[in-house]
Amino acid sequence: MESKDKTLLAQKATNAYNPKEVESQYYDFWEKAGYFELDGNKAIQKDGKNFCIMLPPPNVTGSLHIGHALNHTLIDIITRFKRMDGYKTLWQPGLDHAGIATQNVVEKQLLEQGIKKEDLGREAFVQKVWEWKEKSGGMILKQMRKLGSSQAWSRTRFTMDDGLQYAVKDTFVKLYNEGLIFQGEYLVNWCTHDGALSDIEVEYKENNGKLYYLRYFLENSKDYIVVATTRPETYFGDSAVMVNPEDTRFKHLIGKNVVLPLLKRKIPIIADMHVDMEFGTGAVKVTPAHDVNDYEVGKRHNLEQIVIFDKYGILNTNAGEFAGQERLKARKNIVEKLESLGFVEKIEDYKNQVGHCYRCGNVVEPYISKQWFLKKEVAQGAIEKINANISNFFPPQWKNNYNSWMRELRDWCISRQLWWGHQIPVFYCESCGGQFASVEIPKVCKFCQSENIRQDPDVLDTWFSSALWPFSTLGYANGEFGKGVLWNVKDMQEFYPNSLLITGFDILFFWVARMLMMGEHLLGELPYPDIYLHALVRDEFGNKMSKSKGNVVNPLEKIEEYSADVLRFTLAILCAQGRDVKLSHKQMEVSKNFTNKLYNATNFLLLNAERFPNLNDIGVPKTALGQYFAELLSKIVTEVREHLESYRFNDGANTLYRFLWNEFCDWGIELSKANKDSIIELGAVFKESLLLLHPYMPFISDYLWHKLDGSTLEQSGSIMVRPYPNFSYTNVENFSTFGRIVDSIVSLRRAKATIDLANQKIAKAYVNVEIPEAMRALFISYVCKLAKVESLEIVSKKIPNCIVDITEKLESYLPITDIDLSPIIARLEKQAQKAQKEISKLEGMLKNEKFVANAPKEVLETHQNALVEQKQKLEKIAQELKILHP
Repeated sequence: MESKDKTLLAQKATNAYNPKEVESQYYDFWEKAGYFELDGNKAIQKDGKNFCIMLPPPNVTGSLHIGHALNHTLIDIITRFKRMDGYKTLWQPGLDHAGIATQNVVEKQLLEQGIKKEDLGREAFVQKVWEWKEKSGGMILKQMRKLGSSQAWSRTRFTMDDGLQYAVKDTFVKLYNEGLIFQGEYLVNWCTHDGALSDIEVEYKENNGKLYYLRYFLENSKDYIVVATTRPETYFGDSAVMVNPEDTRFKHLIGKNVVLPLLKRKIPIIADMHVDMEFGTGAVKVTPAHDVNDYEVGKRHNLEQIVIFDKYGILNTNAGEFAGQERLKARKNIVEKLESLGFVEKIEDYKNQVGHCYRCGNVVEPYISKQWFLKKEVAQGAIEKINANISNFFPPQWKNNYNSWMRELRDWCISRQLWWGHQIPVFYCESCGGQFASVEIPKVCKFCQSENIRQDPDVLDTWFSSALWPFSTLGYANGEFGKGVLWNVKDMQEFYPNSLLITGFDILFFWVARMLMMGEHLLGELPYPDIYLHALVRDEFGNKMSKSKGNVVNPLEKIEEYSADVLRFTLAILCAQGRDVKLSHKQMEVSKNFTNKLYNATNFLLLNAERFPNLNDIGVPKTALGQYFAELLSKIVTEVREHLESYRFNDGANTLYRFLWNEFCDWGIELSKANKDSIIELGAVFKESLLLLHPYMPFISDYLWHKLDGSTLEQSGSIMVRPYPNFSYTNVENFSTFGRIVDSIVSLRRAKATIDLANQKIAKAYVNVEIPEAMRALFISYVCKLAKVESLEIVSKKIPNCIVDITEKLESYLPITDIDLSPIIARLEKQAQKAQKEISKLEGMLKNEKFVANAPKEVLETHQNALVEQKQKLEKIAQELKILHP
């Protein structure tokens, strides 16, 4: 290692804390030392204790955003905790091939060179994607290191690597042979750019559209029925007009025919309870090939399915003279023609929800297409086991959301019209017409042995391979284990089911539900006993982050500005179960100040000793103050462990913050000034508390621990592979006494401040408090030194002619017989007069009807708030004056 690095790792007390240098050097050391791998903590591993958590695989095209930062922080906290607690840990890293997104990236790059993917052909194009992936893909994996993610990098997987490709094919073939995968003509969500989409890949946005009222003339009549539609271009695919059978306005028309405008094609008027009599005119057009609800109606009434455009959205010959026009662009032309011929009754503005492709933003159309589907029956086992509480959601209300979606589950369209992805392992024989699925690419037809076979050109939905992630990564045909081996048995025994899933609630249905169904069906067990779904990271005002609003937070910029520890701690302390994280500059500053507080406390300790032993090495502290902080630490250890075990990450962070800032850095250091004999023991307690803090703030905790230890990382290793504190100590009498010591110091300081003697030593004070006889000398010693009192007497009754301060546990008294209070009383009375004058002025303005009627709302609020503040100030002054006139 370079001498510069050795100097950094030596942890000299005189060095200023530089998070940029520390975080980069420490992370490099951790990774090279192999701490993140399965046996990184081998020295403290306990038999049979295994912990496995999977990284929700980010897209290979992605970069670290604030949602990733929250997710990875929470995973890293629990992983570091488990690793230190003696578990053999696997935090499985990896990437998703992101079929649509990745193909789009490479296609755009080629188009910039004037090359279409069709010019290259499928094989050459896929090779180009692989080249891009090796060169530019996976940037996010490098960025994760900046955050301190302790993933087992040697086991990084990619959903298109050899092992996972084998897993996907093997799974498909198994389900195909079980009859759970089928192919059929079906109404799917169709993007003219990206092809078929599942229901949850469609994003619905409010649209300021139009409602078109079209006249459909009855056959051989001048009478007509008016139907309302938001998509007039689809009328070319109408198979019927539909009314509600209970609608008396149209009962006489049921069974008759209307003639479609321009086309002169006859369609029947049918009755179905599906019709909402309040919508439009109460009569609706039925387009089975281009509307989800109409598709079901069409099946009930045996209506013709008429497809009016191709996969690119170009109208076909069923659209008559408009054939060849793009569906959305044709709308204007079609409406103009219908208007000119008197077929348009009226057009109204209309707000509705329109589906868009979640990737490219195109308007999605229901479209009849031949696709591959996975039957919804595959999910039945997962549904039953979730409701038998074999897996638990955190927060628990997500179970209801899961059940709500699963009740409406439809067959899953798993085929996509792409070139990049897992090509569907189904083969067609051109000789005998046979169809079969195969893991390996066959040379001949399994039925007739003909070599004239071809593979299905579609690829599988990206989420199909991601649904296998909890087990496909566990050595499934992975490198050293070789193809043909389904999985590494040892991996599966140790890590399946995984221990926990942490992910965002927004992919509950995209990913979580699908992993549950696939894991349960294929392996007979749900992949997770616990599922933690965190909320969104929003801005400080609760707004969703978006580029258009300009409120997007780049985590890498925040790490550069503050440090990884500050960002991690901020996200964790704000992440309450079931609540969105409102990320603010103010909270980042609080966390930054916390790191400074820890650093300064370390430097204070090092002013009194060169190095500090571990708490386990010194045993039970001998000084009373050491014992008090040992018991405080004992209580905090229990609390933090409970919070982490129940995934209350924010409660754990708050507990650590309260203890380290308020108890140790404030009172621990303050009390140590009254008894230097305890400093070594306090340093040992602080070292142990840094172990507690490590999962949240890994860099500064390791750095400060080594400063206090007087050793380098090379000499003593990282604290990330030291045992997590499990410390227990109790001394009730001592603990109670120090609680009252602190209370008495605060009370006396407050009483002294009342008479402007806050920083001066006073001759005499009294405290009415219960202190065991054996602890009285200790109590008096600490209180006298830190409250600056020459003589302190413990009493059991009220002392007259005193300034009195009362707390929950005690009363303190400062004699005032020898103190000239007149200047203090005069000052307070002057302040009271000034406050009263301001109150009168404000009340006069707010009682002035003219002022109130004309003043802006914000001015009135300012005056009202000022009035409240002045009244509170006057009340406080009155209380202080009352104390001075006992």
